[in-house]
Amino acid sequence: MNLPLPDVPEVRAVGLPRLTRGFDLAARLDVRTHLTAHGPLEPMAGERLARLAEEISLRGRGGAGFPFARKLRAVADSAIRRGVRPVVVVNGSEGEPACRKDTVLLNRAPHLILDGALLAAEALGARTLVVVVTRDSTEISLRAALAERGLSDRRGRPLRARVVRTPERLVSGEAAAVVRAVNGGPALPPGRRARASDAGVGGAPTLLSNAETFAQLAIAARVGPHRYGTAGVPSEPGTVLLTLSGAVARPVVVEVPTGVPLRYVLQLAGAPPYPQGVLTGGYHGGWIDSAAVHASVVSRESLAGAGGSLGAGAISPIGQETCPLGEALRVANWLAAETAGQCGPCKLGLPAAAGRLADVIGGGGPAALEALREVTGAVRGRGACKHPDGSARFLTSTLAAFTDDLAAHVLHGGCGRETAGVLPLPGPAETAGPAEGEERVLVDWTLCQGHGLCADIVPELIRINPDGYPSVADAVVPAHLRGRARRAVRRCPALAMRIERTAGPVPGNDRSELRVPRRKELDGGRG
Repeated sequence: MNLPLPDVPEVRAVGLPRLTRGFDLAARLDVRTHLTAHGPLEPMAGERLARLAEEISLRGRGGAGFPFARKLRAVADSAIRRGVRPVVVVNGSEGEPACRKDTVLLNRAPHLILDGALLAAEALGARTLVVVVTRDSTEISLRAALAERGLSDRRGRPLRARVVRTPERLVSGEAAAVVRAVNGGPALPPGRRARASDAGVGGAPTLLSNAETFAQLAIAARVGPHRYGTAGVPSEPGTVLLTLSGAVARPVVVEVPTGVPLRYVLQLAGAPPYPQGVLTGGYHGGWIDSAAVHASVVSRESLAGAGGSLGAGAISPIGQETCPLGEALRVANWLAAETAGQCGPCKLGLPAAAGRLADVIGGGGPAALEALREVTGAVRGRGACKHPDGSARFLTSTLAAFTDDLAAHVLHGGCGRETAGVLPLPGPAETAGPAEGEERVLVDWTLCQGHGLCADIVPELIRINPDGYPSVADAVVPAHLRGRARRAVRRCPALAMRIERTAGPVPGNDRSELRVPRRKELDGGRG
């Protein structure tokens, strides 16, 4: 069973380090140590900076991969057209449990990120710089870095700089959610697609990119495009930061030139020589199978050709000992809990998809598989933000990558393997059997009268069979469904339902099993 990744795991480099240069000198590079490792940086005019980004094919390193030069020019054009000063935002949000590469940079090389952000701010004529972070350690590091440079948010400064803290959630790192948080609102997508380059922070044109992107810009500005391109493949020059977790000897962040064989990077982290599959690009990414692993190199093009994704640089192998569909179910439940709750495809579709996957694993047969594919297809392309699309992509990739296991579950009721809980999730990872504090819904069939009220309250866990009686998923109740599951128990007219749990505490009840309520305590529901 895997535990959450530390904020700053071990860091290694393949070849000469660039982003991680100087990490052998100190645990955190203050401004003086940073200049010793990297040297000074000269300002650069806007068009020259855009050409540099084009020449090194710099794309956003937060997952979307949008060309940085196009974003830079769009902000500049909008600012000139409107006659307003733009804003520069460093997106240091990293709410995905399998990613730590930006957190490593923010903690250990904050001045390299600030170099790139200040370079862009100077080129654009921006007077506001905002760094958005999600963790205590990154907030402390960035506040110290701003102080070391004499930067603050005081009025009258030529450049006002500040740190904004957001919740550690996947949806909070989406660009529109970051802008909304900086503007003083909730760190959630606004429910409509908007371009920050037109109107972002304070309504001003905003250049927003992730931490590694600005650090890469600072490296390229120092060494120039030719030297920058001496590492990596010509179409994707330079290095990338990868977070390796899952079935590895230890979690590690690796700086590696593009073009290095993926199997070598996995070997470096102590992954199994023949993994059952490798999840690439994080929990909005895609799986590649063992054969594709040995044919792939570290690059966007290569991983995409194998059905995977470079995405946010998360690489998570799983071994032969765990059920891959069970691992996917754990992630699907977490993705469902991460919903912003602002649109039907996300709020209803993702929990429903997780429930359908649980049905498949539990031996629901071809009908369960067809239901899973139907709900996944209904979610795709209809959300108010990118979370439903990314989650649907993860589920679709799971079904495509593990066809043998899928057939075993659909045709034979299971693959015979437990779920080891290899993929990192917040808090102690769930195992296939009940762990401390976990809850399951059970039905006493001698009492059940088939009223169906329970399926109306929590359809993600309970559905009505053709015979008119409820079908309860044999799975741990996800945290985001516990409230409704308890409500379903309280409102059962026949008192046929209960929730059982292990010895872990449940708020407001110190017994090992939730009691069945007396009839006078029911909420008045009718079957």
